Amino acid sequence: MKLLIGNKCYSSWSLRAWLLMRATGIAFEETLVLLDAPGFKETVYAEAPLSGGTVPTLVDGDIAVWETLAIAEYLHEKHPAAGIWPREPAARAHARAVSSEMHAGFTALRGACPMNLGKRYAARDRGPAVTRDVERITTIWREARERFGKAGSGPFLYGNFSAADAMFAPVVTRLDTYGIAVDAVSQSYMRSILTLPAYRQWLAAALSEPWIVAHDEVDEPALVDLRHS
Repeated sequence: MKLLIGNKCYSSWSLRAWLLMRATGIAFEETLVLLDAPGFKETVYAEAPLSGGTVPTLVDGDIAVWETLAIAEYLHEKHPAAGIWPREPAARAHARAVSSEMHAGFTALRGACPMNLGKRYAARDRGPAVTRDVERITTIWREARERFGKAGSGPFLYGNFSAADAMFAPVVTRLDTYGIAVDAVSQSYMRSILTLPAYRQWLAAALSEPWIVAHDEVDEPALVDLRHS
């Protein structure tokens, strides 16, 4: 299989699909398509003519799957033993529901705090809408850990790493990048993502990228520029 992704420093949706495959041990070849570069969509269409012209797009022979949740479901069907979703029905239903909520929601946080793995910013008030998003996200995390994760064998939302963790991974990076305070349970969960070997591999590659995507750079001074430190 081939996974088309965008710049690792900025592409939150690419991170989701890539991390899901890498962390669950599904073999794939990656192709990086530069965001905002001339011919971006044409490059994607050349690999996946029937796709939406976006990243991530998964290509498996003559099958193209775009949109991250659709990729997760395709992988679940193709690799049923990989643990894409939790095994227990109640946990699996909860994981799918919160993943769908993540896919469609939290636009205030996503708009005010674009994913940027190359910098760290000072903590500050980013507005009531962002605060509401963070409160809802951390409520989801605490509920998943309390109801399902504690009984599992790992530190992730449902014990073992699953598609739900991949869906929330870019949120974890946003909270870290912008110094947004969260409760102790959420801090512990964030550490489990930020120290995950697959994520560290993605991060190392992201920090080596030379490209700057201007609209994902917020207009404020950075505390640290990790790509030049």
